[in-house]
Amino acid sequence: MQIRVRHNCNHPLPFILHRTMPSLLALILFCLVGMPLSGHAENTQTPAAATQPIRVQAITVNKTELSSRVEVVGTVQAVDQAIIAAKISGTIVELPVVLGSRVKKGELLIKINAREIAARVLQAQAQLAQARRNLRREEKLLQQHASTPETVKSMRDMLAIAQAGYHEAASMLSYTTIKAPFAGVITEKIAGTGDLATPGTPLLRLEDDHRLQVVTAIPESSARTIKLHDRLQVSIPTTAKKLDGDVAEISPAIDPRSRTMPIKINLSDSTNLRTGMFARITLPGQSYTTLMIPKAAIVPFGQLKKVFVVENNKVRLRLVRTGLHKNDLVEILSGLDGGELVVTQGNRLLTDGREVRIDK
Repeated sequence: MQIRVRHNCNHPLPFILHRTMPSLLALILFCLVGMPLSGHAENTQTPAAATQPIRVQAITVNKTELSSRVEVVGTVQAVDQAIIAAKISGTIVELPVVLGSRVKKGELLIKINAREIAARVLQAQAQLAQARRNLRREEKLLQQHASTPETVKSMRDMLAIAQAGYHEAASMLSYTTIKAPFAGVITEKIAGTGDLATPGTPLLRLEDDHRLQVVTAIPESSARTIKLHDRLQVSIPTTAKKLDGDVAEISPAIDPRSRTMPIKINLSDSTNLRTGMFARITLPGQSYTTLMIPKAAIVPFGQLKKVFVVENNKVRLRLVRTGLHKNDLVEILSGLDGGELVVTQGNRLLTDGREVRIDK
């Protein structure tokens, strides 16, 4: 099979190819020769750079004694608090306080209308006055030998009974006015004017917000370590406050359902605190010995954590398991031994077996 090529002498393409062909061949030859040479130069320099020791900083791992701590949660409440309730039945005719009102000790909180009790008082007064008159009459008759000692004694007993009846009625009448047992603030208002008050039914809640405490329950394992007047650290996350608390009350029994023991901790400062706030309490634990290294010595390694240990001027990669974080130190639970030299600076680009030089 033959292929014929026809040239058109009038077309400029053959002339251009003829003029540029030598230049293109020279350029291709230069590239083919130059690329191996440059690659060879790079290969000769890389091993020399890799043998240079990396400068790092390192420390010796030592054992540290720590105290384990247990954190429990609690609630802020007032040391003095009272549920105000009536002792008698009657309609509330006066209730001069509202939610948030501050009252002084002895100030009127509630007045109850009980007309039958007032009538009973009047009746007891009349009976008492009559008993006194009868006793005076019999005593005069006894002086005139017109009465007997037994009759006088009976009149005196009647007078004592009348006095007791009057005191009982007067006491019942005093229950119609309810006064504040201590100075504080009204934190709950349940009843209002016109409501029917019945014995034992809560009407108000009064709290002294100047003396606060935290109520919590500590684990059964910590019950033996907590004693009266121990100082515990209390933190209030809402206000970012940390306070010292004094253990004021300890329950003598363990709750069998939760295996905890209720305690109450008096707070040293109640500024900007309110009852019902959330609190955290730190309990002291047992002391133990562990390894602590700087946080900078730990390098993330996927889901794991690694450190580099210096041995004979070379680093060895170690996978470690961490525990407690304290300031800039991290507890090492496994992977290291005491006395080993751990890299703390310059460890981000290290690989296992790389030669290093420790800066003093």
